[in-house]
Amino acid sequence: MTQHVAIYAGSFDPLTNGHLDVLKGALSIVDRVIVAIGIQPGKKPVFSFDERLELIHKVAASEFDGQSAQIEVVSFDRLLVDAARHHGATIMIRGLRDGTDLDYEMQMAGMNETMAPELQTVFIPASPSVRTITATLVRQIAAMGGDISAFVPDVVKAALDEKFPR
Repeated sequence: MTQHVAIYAGSFDPLTNGHLDVLKGALSIVDRVIVAIGIQPGKKPVFSFDERLELIHKVAASEFDGQSAQIEVVSFDRLLVDAARHHGATIMIRGLRDGTDLDYEMQMAGMNETMAPELQTVFIPASPSVRTITATLVRQIAAMGGDISAFVPDVVKAALDEKFPR
């Protein structure tokens, strides 16, 4: 039996409830999800790759029980299609919050299909309760001392509270 492996890429800086919502949707349709953390040399993330890896593993263990074994976390610093091929994924998961995301993601899906026709992009719409969440806004709110508990898992909130003490 063929195993369906998907890659779900992003910065995950920090992991949000929106990311978890998309990950949950991905786990409902594939056998394994590779969470691919994009590393961009010009960007200075709040959390290092190792910190993001640890946070994702902790959250997966508490949120997905037995399914946490179906989640692998890797880094990538090249084209996503190359990372997908390298890790044996045939599906690229993309979360959608709104029409703006759809327009952008459709362009990306078309470009990716041209470069790697063997890979299929699957869009997972975010649940209404998490559609407004972005990692950028979460970082900004945390940096300004705001309450982010509605936007991130508890372990991520604690880690952000350490990075941005009130």
